[in-house]
Amino acid sequence: PSQGALTTTPRGPGTLGCPLCPKAFPLQRMLTRHLKCHSPARRHVCRCCGKGFHDAFDLKRHMRTHTGIRPFRCGACGKAFTQRCSLEAHLAKVHGQPASYAYRERREKLHVCEDCGFTSSRPDAYAQHRALHRAA
Repeated sequence: PSQGALTTTPRGPGTLGCPLCPKAFPLQRMLTRHLKCHSPARRHVCRCCGKGFHDAFDLKRHMRTHTGIRPFRCGACGKAFTQRCSLEAHLAKVHGQPASYAYRERREKLHVCEDCGFTSSRPDAYAQHRALHRAA
């Protein structure tokens, strides 16, 4: 059947089950995003290596493997990471510093220039920086 004809299967109270695998999700949007992983179509393709992704964010994150941009730096040892979750895992495993936020708590957004690696927690500073690239 086409993906539009798939039906979800309840897997417990308040969950929506994937009709193609055992995974279950609490929200429809999460199930919808997950269903893309079962599709062979990859709309977002890396211009460097040709690897395809279902999601633009996944491609953006992947591009850091080519650019070498590692915006998340360990304050204890200086090691840098492409993803915040990798830094957090490093802090816990190597330095014994467990995450200091609650599960699913939103952390401060870090704006990252994918051209040069500039980072800022302030959107205005990031916008000003991006304007420098456009002017060049």
